[in-house]
Amino acid sequence: MIREVGGPPPVAVDTMGGDHAPGAVVAGAVAAVREHGVRLVLVGQAPRIRRELDRHGVVGEIPIVHADEALDMGEGALASWRKPRSSVAIACHLIKQGQASALVSAGSTAGIVATSRLRLKGQQGVLRPAIAVELPTLPRPTVLLDAGATADVKPETLLQFAALGTAYARIRLGLARPRVGLLTIGAEPAKGDKVTRRAHELLASGHHDIEFAGNVEGHDLLTGAVDVIVTDGFTGNVALKTMEGTVRMAFAELRSAMTASRTARVGALLQRRRLTELRDRLDSDTYGGGVLLGLNGTVVIAHGAARERAITSACLLAHALAAGRIVDRVREQVALTRTSRFGRRPQPEPEPDPLPEEPPEPDPAT
Repeated sequence: MIREVGGPPPVAVDTMGGDHAPGAVVAGAVAAVREHGVRLVLVGQAPRIRRELDRHGVVGEIPIVHADEALDMGEGALASWRKPRSSVAIACHLIKQGQASALVSAGSTAGIVATSRLRLKGQQGVLRPAIAVELPTLPRPTVLLDAGATADVKPETLLQFAALGTAYARIRLGLARPRVGLLTIGAEPAKGDKVTRRAHELLASGHHDIEFAGNVEGHDLLTGAVDVIVTDGFTGNVALKTMEGTVRMAFAELRSAMTASRTARVGALLQRRRLTELRDRLDSDTYGGGVLLGLNGTVVIAHGAARERAITSACLLAHALAAGRIVDRVREQVALTRTSRFGRRPQPEPEPDPLPEEPPEPDPAT
């Protein structure tokens, strides 16, 4: 058994996922253990993990669960069927068995979503899962979802996304009544397509425990106007990557301007502390990654290019959400939105691509 008597289950880290795995992943995991005391179990090809642990002088200090296979960064929705003994699948099995409290992976988003959905299953009443990410707004982050898990949605799906985001914001941001905004093309209720207009009606109806603040537009994403922003996965993913690219370009231009002359370099030196704070706040590595909400388990998806610092942040995020009982909080929040104003429960949406039957559970050895 991995779990210590009387202690909470550790966070399972997929050491084989990401562009810089397993080196950067193990390094980030070691930092989470050493500097923050987070309990982890490393899942992946045991010989490679041990070599990396040896470099940090911690062999034998962090448990290892061997996995025969690893998801490639290009893996799609069939990953769960093609590689039933992947490190992500083994980590999900540990969660189901109560030997892990959460999963952290920097692997293929499509592969992680498909495998975790098959292994952990969706929570009762949840139509579709959503990926929640934190945007670097002030005075506190803003939660954006969906960031890429579900591209095609129904109005009832967006209502549930609002419930998922509300539960997340209550745990992560410590807000009793997070304010929720619906991302569309105008602030007026009649703006947007049929799906967003109907979603606005559902959110504004008051037949749920959601503090709906109305529509928000693209220029509101980084203003902190609301605490949770709800949209479909296609729009959310485009918006997120657009913001990430804009931040990178802005910092590149700023760096060029600050080094263009001696006077500029002196000015930059005088503002060094403020510029460092701004860089850290806008750096996506600080936030750890996106959280796949709506499953019977906590799944944190780090960026594919994540290095040590990002993995450490992801481990801290997973630990905090598991400790805050995010799965239970989501279940409670979704239960309040499952009945429409006509007294009927919405029917689950059909899957765009049928998932294969779940393969037999692996029997990982510690």
